[in-house]
Order: sequence, then C-alpha cells, then structure tokens
Amino acid sequence: MKKIALSFLATTLTLSPNTVLADEGMWQPNQLPTIAKQLTKAGLKLNPNDLTDLTGFPMGAIVSLGGCTASFVSDQGLVASNHHCVYGSVQYNSSAENNLLKNGFLAKSFKEELPATPGSRIYVTEEINEVTKLVKSGLTDAMSGNERYKTIDKNSKSLVAECENDDRYRCSVVNFHGGLEYYLFKQLTIRDVRLVHAPASSIGKYGGDIDNWMWPRHTGDYGFYRAYVGKDGQPADYSDDNVPYQPKHHLKVNKSSVDDGDYIMVLGYPGRTNRYRTAYEVENQFTWVYPQAKAYREEVIDLIHQHSEVGSEARIKYEGTLAGLANYAKNYGSMIHSYDKGTFYERKQELETKLTAWLNSDTKRQSKYGQALTGLNKLLKRENAQQARDLILGYLRYSKMLTTANRLYRLAIENQKPNIEREHGYQERDIARFEQSMKAVNRRYDANIDQEIVVAMLTHYVALPKAERVSSIDKFFGLTNSTTQNFNEQKLRKKLASMYKSTTLDSQQQRLTWMSKSVSDFEQSEDPFIQLAVTSFKERKAIEDKAKELAGNIQAYRPKYMEALIAYFNDNNLPVYADANSTLRITYGNVKGYSPQDGLTATPYTTLEGIVAKDTGVAPFDAPKKQLELINRKAYGEYAKKSLGSVPVNYLGTLDITGGNSGSPTLNDKAEFVGLVFDGVYESIIGDWDYDTKLNRSIHVDIRYMLWVMEHVDGATNLIEEMDIVE
Repeated sequence: MKKIALSFLATTLTLSPNTVLADEGMWQPNQLPTIAKQLTKAGLKLNPNDLTDLTGFPMGAIVSLGGCTASFVSDQGLVASNHHCVYGSVQYNSSAENNLLKNGFLAKSFKEELPATPGSRIYVTEEINEVTKLVKSGLTDAMSGNERYKTIDKNSKSLVAECENDDRYRCSVVNFHGGLEYYLFKQLTIRDVRLVHAPASSIGKYGGDIDNWMWPRHTGDYGFYRAYVGKDGQPADYSDDNVPYQPKHHLKVNKSSVDDGDYIMVLGYPGRTNRYRTAYEVENQFTWVYPQAKAYREEVIDLIHQHSEVGSEARIKYEGTLAGLANYAKNYGSMIHSYDKGTFYERKQELETKLTAWLNSDTKRQSKYGQALTGLNKLLKRENAQQARDLILGYLRYSKMLTTANRLYRLAIENQKPNIEREHGYQERDIARFEQSMKAVNRRYDANIDQEIVVAMLTHYVALPKAERVSSIDKFFGLTNSTTQNFNEQKLRKKLASMYKSTTLDSQQQRLTWMSKSVSDFEQSEDPFIQLAVTSFKERKAIEDKAKELAGNIQAYRPKYMEALIAYFNDNNLPVYADANSTLRITYGNVKGYSPQDGLTATPYTTLEGIVAKDTGVAPFDAPKKQLELINRKAYGEYAKKSLGSVPVNYLGTLDITGGNSGSPTLNDKAEFVGLVFDGVYESIIGDWDYDTKLNRSIHVDIRYMLWVMEHVDGATNLIEEMDIVE
C-alpha cells in the first residue's frame, strides 16, 4: 500500500501541464502541483501544494454527504450545502399540517434542530492510499470473468475490512481509469446529522423544473446541516446528549463575493463522467439508453402527479422522488439534443481511428494494446444484449414494496455467509444504514402510487421478447402467455390490489422484524411481496451472476484500453485526468458569461429584480410576499453589489462540474467561501461525456444572496453570527 503524497502513477504524471485545456478537468488534489502554472495564471493566490493536504486548510473543511458535497462553515459543525441536497430531510420532517417544504425551516437554537433523514451521513476524507498491486494480486490472464470479478472483489473487501477496524471510519476501494489504478479512501463518518435551516421551496427551488439547467437563473439553492458527535468528540449515533462537532478547519465567508473574471474554484465529490468511453458506448447511450430512460422517468412523474394532489400527504412523500426524476429527465433531454446537433460521435470515431493507427505504427505497442479496443467493444455488445429488460427491472425499483421485499430476502441469504463474502450493502458495516432505510420507507411511500408504478413497468415488460423475460415473474403475475396485444391490465390490477391489501411490509415494525428472519422464514411467509421475492430470486441472481461474469471480462480489457489511450494522449501532449468517480476533486476557472447561440450573449450575473420579473404568484415562480416587498423597496441592506446596483442572486463560472458537485463550496483565490455551485447550463450537460470550453458553464448561488435572504427574509441571524464573515 502506497500513501499518496504529491506523487501520482506514471501513467498520468507524464501529462504536459502546458497543454491543459482551459478550465477542463476534475483534478485529484495530489495532481495540482503539475498544473500549478495554470492555477496561478487563472488567479489562485494560495500555493497549489497547500491544496494537497487532505487534513489541512481548506481541504479539511470539505465533506461528502454521500451524493452531494458540503463544507464546514463554522467551528460548531455547521455545514452548508444545496437546498436540493437537504431536501430529503426537509421532506422527511414535513407533513400536510406542517409543510416545511412550503414554509421553510429555521432552528434558532441547537435544541430546535431536527434529525436528518435516517441514514444521513457526513464523510470527511482523511487518507487516500494507492492500492493497485494489492487489488490486482492473484489475477491471471487465464481467469474466467467470474474468477477475475471475485478476486478483485475479495481483495477490495479485505482492504476495506482492515481499514475499518476503527468503527469511526468508512473506507472504500475505488477504481480509476477503468480499473487501471485503484485507491483506498478512508473517511471519518459522522452519523448524527441534523437539519438546521432551509429556505422555503419558493426560494430554494425558485423556477423549479422549468428553470432547471437554464440561464438566467434566480434560485436560492442552499441549506444547512449540523454535525453532532458524542461528548468525547467521536462519531456516535443520534442522542440528545450529543454535542456539535468541532472540525479542525472551516471556511471563512467572504461577503464581498466575486467580480466578473475573478478566479473561483470548487472542491467537491463529482459523481461520474464518461469522457474516455468508446464510440460504441457513446452511440448506444445517446441513441437508446437516454431516450428510453427519459421516457420512463417522465411516465413515472406523470403517474405521481395524476395520483396525488398538490400539498397532499401523498404528494409530500414523493416530492424528493419527483425532483430526482425531473432533474435527470431534463438532463437526458439535453444530452440527446446536444448529441444530435453536434459532432461528438464522429469525433470519437476519429479519435479511435488515430489511436489505432498510432498503435499499429509501433510493433511493441501493437502487440501490447492491439486487441484492447476490439475486445472491449465485443464484450460491451454482449453486456447490452438484455438492456431493454434490465432498464425495466431497474425502474421497477421505484416500487417501495418490491424493493423492500427483495432487499430483506437478500439480507437473509447473505447473513448465511461469512461477513467478508457477503455482497456489498449486506455486510455488518452496512446493517445500521440498512435498518435506517427500512425506517424511512413510510415517509416516501403511498400504496396507490406504488401500485401504479408497478402496473406501468409491467406493461412495458410484457412487450419484451419471451427469451428476455423472467419466467418466475411471468408465472407469479399470470403473464406467461401475455403480450402487448392480449395484456389484461385489469387482471393484473386485481392481483396487485390483493397484494397491497395483505402485505405487512408497509409496517415499520414488521420490516425491522424481518431483518432478523431466516431464509426458511421467508420461504414460509404468506406475504405476497415476500413470496415474489423468494420465487424470483434464483432467476434474478442468475442475471446478476451473468453481469458479474461480463464485468470481470471487461475488467481485463478496459484497463488495457485506458493504458493505450493515456499513452497516446501523453505522446500527443494532451491532458489526462481521471473520470469523476465520487472522490475528492478540484476544478477551477473564472466568473464568466457565454454565448449559448448566435446573436445571444449571457452576462454572468442575475439580480433580485429578475425574481420579480419572473414572479407569477404560481409555483414554481411564487416568491414569498415578504421577499417581493423587500425587493420592490430596494431593501438591499449591506449586500448590494455596486456594479449591479442590486443584490446578485446567481452567477456563472467556467468550472468543470457534474452531479455530486451539488453543494460544493465555491471559493475565491484565497479559499474563502463565496457561494455554492448547484447546476450547469443546458448546453453544458453533455459535459459528462464531451467537454466544450465555449459552452461549459457552472451556475452558483452568490453568497450575497444567501446572506440577504438569511438576514432579511428568514431571520437566520443566529447562523450569520456563528459564521466567520470577512470582506
């Protein structure tokens, strides 16, 4: 095991920093010294070497929420993130009688803070170690795909188990460059997370799905958690006796914000990008996966809308689900639009043609890498042979009852194995979060909506060729002879109505009881959803095993392809950075507008007056009356920006971001907090796959707007006083 300091594996260290494209790249902290000139030229005042220390300033203040990023902004564990990142906790604590989503929430004291959604965590990365040799130990070229998969999985689990001998930490082995390299991440895990403040959705989600991914934007997408620990200062489960966590570092807030052209950077945990995928993968994703997934998401959205009134208990339960569905439905739409009008696929083909010619021009290169691309594509096509079925089964997971039954039965099966051999999600390290997820089901479940989702997905399912169907599912629902032409929806609805009426899995106590049941108990159960889980498990497991076999084979080819591609990039002085994979990264750039199309130029700031201009009084353009009155009176307080003559709301930057960066602090040249990144413009969504310097723009909440709303609209002066604010 090699501890990462300032070095990096030779495959990536050889990039020429003088050829790094402007603002492109999600850089690992240890890579920053290699691009020091670019950072300084962009405006960074700090020494780039200071950003490589994970436990120092400012890296020690950056945390992960396990899907979003956040940061400590006080010495009392106050954590700032996006409104949409704390949204689930606001929804969890809401009801029709006390709708915090609509009204917002503010705790004026520690005692008033509410528990976040069960299972909420704050992760502080403390160590990153390179473990490639240890993970690949025992691999041979003669291995089957399944053997390769199991070897990598076993080695990874062993490293994680050793790392987690201290229960304060959560560890993970993450692959880079498609499995060419592996790193072990060690994160302090804070288990007591509480909701402190979130503005009303009419501020935090102003513009809603209509404005999502769009510019100009006027969204106050911010919210606050607080981290709590035991009196000994160590992570602990929720307790009234716990105290606020005192981080070693927290960010200072610069209320002067930033000007057009100023240096900014985002430190966070971007989820996933796909910049090194093959042309075949690109074509399949954009011409089949995205269009089909977009259609399914929009269908589920429509079902939820049709079967729940605005403000009703059922709608409140599904607000978080709706937000996620709508966000990615629009995301996929932009992906498809950009792909159809651009030359992305043709450029991918051109790259592979040049790569092949470069490999064939050298005997050693040809011998080492010659079959990497063709072998990889052959396996990928096999992997996608059942993708229509797999996508439908994937969307069936939006049914809480089906998913709960499957997970509980799988837990009973995995509990029969030694801990190290259990599947991810079912090991002893996962049980606390598993239990919390079981407790949270009812806050996000309505039987009527759940049933409608199952009907919709099974309607698509019966259109599949018989060879792709799951016979046990067919038999259970009486669909063995069903096709689109003779599908009896009423018969299915009658079956489902009986299932939902007789199941006990809608009871929290019953779900928790089933967590300790044996496989035999499940096999003897009369609960219909458990019966379905039991009867379909063998075939579902076979599908899973086949996927692992293919994944193992791909793990033999993808690293070779990436090694060849990196060697080609280095030989041609092109930048090399790893695709995003939910690990800590830094992206930098400047405040800057853009031209989305011929004849249009977007300025980098929006102001309070834009909120009034958009307001209709109807969601999602229904700003609070108090806010509108303040704007009309020009009651800017001390937060107006002289050059704008108003309070800036959002601003644009050239930063390279993706999902998972949500909630990341936007920092100035001295690493002071000047806002939160929360979105990208419509034209940059395809940036997950294809970066365009001219069109890629990130959208940030301006710190001036955050402070203005907190002070003048919500009265969150206690939080302002808690933070270290500078000018």
